[in-house]
Amino acid sequence: MTKVITFKNRSVPVHYPSEQLSYIELLHNKLLEMEYNFDFRKKWKRIKSVEMIRDVAILQYTDGTKLYLEVC
Repeated sequence: MTKVITFKNRSVPVHYPSEQLSYIELLHNKLLEMEYNFDFRKKWKRIKSVEMIRDVAILQYTDGTKLYLEVC
């Protein structure tokens, strides 16, 4: 399934298996923790999409590289 999340005025699609809806809440909480991390905010501007695999968010950049973020 796909859900769109917004962080710092930028919307990004999040792809996740249908049975793992609770991990979307964990991702949202982790983004709130990272709100004052300026390096992450600069990286967020280049994120194309997010894929959730259990408790790991795979952030894919526009150039194809990936950043793995543990959301627990």
